[in-house]
Amino acid sequence: MAEVRAEMVANVWKVLVSEGDTVSDGDTLVILESMKMEIPVLAEDDGVVAQLKVAEGDVIQEGDLIAVID
Repeated sequence: MAEVRAEMVANVWKVLVSEGDTVSDGDTLVILESMKMEIPVLAEDDGVVAQLKVAEGDVIQEGDLIAVID
């Protein structure tokens, strides 16, 4: 099980996966927006998205849980 956490304060601009989706290492899970820059959040392991903890429009803080990959 791998936890994907936010590395900075940002807005969730786009969510590209859903719970139950199969992802590979390097796949983009969500795109964050901070200071008019788009920052992709990538899967760091192969697996299935077990939990997705953000939605488009959410404001997240550094360290917040974005997703859990099983």
